[in-house]
Amino acid sequence: MRFENLPDFLKNGTDALLKGPVAMIFAEDDVELASTIRHHRVAGFVQTLVFMSPAFDLPADLERVCWRIDYDMVQPNALEQAVNAVIDAAPGLWLYYCYNAEYLFHPFCETRSIAEMLAFHTEERRDAMLTYVVDLYAGNLDASPNAVSLEDAQLDRSGYYALARPDVMNHNHPKERQLDFYGGLRWRFEEHVPQARRKIDRISLFRAKPGLKLLPGFVFNDEEYNTYSCPWHHNLTASVCSFRTAKALRLNPGSRFDIQSFCWHNSEPFEWHSRQLLDLGLMEPGQWF
Repeated sequence: MRFENLPDFLKNGTDALLKGPVAMIFAEDDVELASTIRHHRVAGFVQTLVFMSPAFDLPADLERVCWRIDYDMVQPNALEQAVNAVIDAAPGLWLYYCYNAEYLFHPFCETRSIAEMLAFHTEERRDAMLTYVVDLYAGNLDASPNAVSLEDAQLDRSGYYALARPDVMNHNHPKERQLDFYGGLRWRFEEHVPQARRKIDRISLFRAKPGLKLLPGFVFNDEEYNTYSCPWHHNLTASVCSFRTAKALRLNPGSRFDIQSFCWHNSEPFEWHSRQLLDLGLMEPGQWF
């Protein structure tokens, strides 16, 4: 199912928004686009919307099962515009967004679907879920010049931290139950990353409602959506394991020739399993056992 643009999808593709959870995948390029789509279909999303350039190709089996929307990712605020348009068209649905070469992992995802997790999260009166963007990178940049390798993926096992999120509308006092999280490649190579893009927290999973808007910085206009837990106990969190930063650092001429390897003494192979992420504290099972 293919649509010429976003308005065409919103007019003729609303059957994709009858039942959630729905995944939205934004293709900045075609690197590992097919594996990204397949990963999220296996995770249990009912529908998958793929926003991508008409110049990119998809395997025939994915063309048949995805909702492909021709979309210009180079335009300003491309992600926010598309996500907010889908929010307006799908009140009440659980939605998720990511880029290509990013892979969502939630606690116990090997045996429990994304729908099961969100059902529990809803019962806890939560309408959004914090996700940590965990940087992945190829162990050998000579073999993988774009830093993307599913077979040789590495991650940082330490170096993550959080700072209080100041409220500029309240004399910069810390916001309640909100933190700015840092770590991974954006921390280790921060001289190549603008200040505004160094955070690794993202509200990737959320329930649409009238008036809700995604803002730049992966946060929403409803402050409760930006919290990591409810007031009375810890809630579930998830991880988006992403090659996006490594890919960007290799593509940017200002950093490409300064970085010979992303590996350091705290690198370890990524096992593509939720247990590793739980053990490293990169997601939280909350009260879900």
